Amino acid sequence: MEKQFILHMLTTAKNLSPFDVNMALDAGWVSALPYTNVEPSEVQGLVQDAIFSRSAKNLKRTGIFIGGRDTKQAMDMLKMAKRSMVPPFEVSVFADPSGAFTTAAGMVAAVERELATKFNTTLAGKNILALGGTGPVGQAAAVIAAQAGANVRIIGRQLDKAKHIADMCSEEFGNGKITIAAGADADKADYIKSADVVFATGAVGIELLSAELIASAPQLKVAADVNAVPPAGIAGVDAFHNGTAIEGSTSGAVGIGALAIGNIKYQAQNRLLKKMIETDKPVYLHFEHAFEVARDYIKSNV
Repeated sequence: MEKQFILHMLTTAKNLSPFDVNMALDAGWVSALPYTNVEPSEVQGLVQDAIFSRSAKNLKRTGIFIGGRDTKQAMDMLKMAKRSMVPPFEVSVFADPSGAFTTAAGMVAAVERELATKFNTTLAGKNILALGGTGPVGQAAAVIAAQAGANVRIIGRQLDKAKHIADMCSEEFGNGKITIAAGADADKADYIKSADVVFATGAVGIELLSAELIASAPQLKVAADVNAVPPAGIAGVDAFHNGTAIEGSTSGAVGIGALAIGNIKYQAQNRLLKKMIETDKPVYLHFEHAFEVARDYIKSNV
């Protein structure tokens, strides 16, 4: 009798995301078992309980998903899970806290597509503002874009916090190979004048980029908003926009809304969850892999 595909889903939060559970089951995992309020110090014990309960052969039908709300904590838990393996007792692990890694990957991949198709250019050398960028999606998007060669600035209401997050992203996620700048929300009117791309990744119900600021952006090309709840994070960009011209833009900028981004996010998460099932060798997946599959999905659907 073949063993079931079991995904052990760890989160530091009070509840496991129903979205992630549905995604796991739809991707082919038969059982998705929640572990809530998990402390990072508990990861090793949970991982080793999982790997030693099955033969090395049947471990191919076992996986671990790491959720939560903190990107650094999720990456630390992913590294801890990897260190806890005892080959040949080893399973695949996928970190996607609050869906931030796959959402960020979907947004950056969609922006990259619009830059190529509408403006015949790439992310390399572009000036990007991550508005509300101190949160999980903003952090991941900033790192992904910076790794693709963009000049990224994380914008927050508090400059000190924005600097702390930017430094953390550069060192922890970028391994010191990228440099992400920081800026205060109060100064975005100055920053927008040299921006090519804007990511709106703040809390729902807050307009981060007004129509006035859009009109004052002489080289703005693409503005992407992950907020699906009115009012929009970017004036003139609704959830259904997918490379749609932004009314009032003097530079001919186009907008990408939350539903367009969400579709790519869904595909990326689905493909990574399936990859865990299909791989013969354990994989350790995070935002970089999410961006790879998001790009592949877009290329196959151009």
